[in-house]
Amino acid sequence: MELTKSEKRICREIIERGLQNEFIEGLSKADKILKDWENNKKDNRDSYHALYKQITNFDKHIAKRYDCIRGSDYLFIIGAQLHDGIISEDDLKEFSEEKIAAIKMIADY
Repeated sequence: MELTKSEKRICREIIERGLQNEFIEGLSKADKILKDWENNKKDNRDSYHALYKQITNFDKHIAKRYDCIRGSDYLFIIGAQLHDGIISEDDLKEFSEEKIAAIKMIADY
């Protein structure tokens, strides 16, 4: 599906908002691990390994979704963000009904 220049700009803004939300989610999970460690709920080694695993898995996810994206990937990324709950349908309001339907179809797949 072809995107206009203004639609690509909207896509980049939505993708950036979603990426920022993903960073918040990833940092919150890491913070929870550190708080558990600080409160002596977990062993030092277990906490370190849990934190390392969280960060490396999160980094792989971010790299897979956002590295080397092209204009032809925009709707797929937005669909994946919608599917994962990173963005909401309110974020799609600037698109035409056709584009919203395509994004929702991708999100439901």
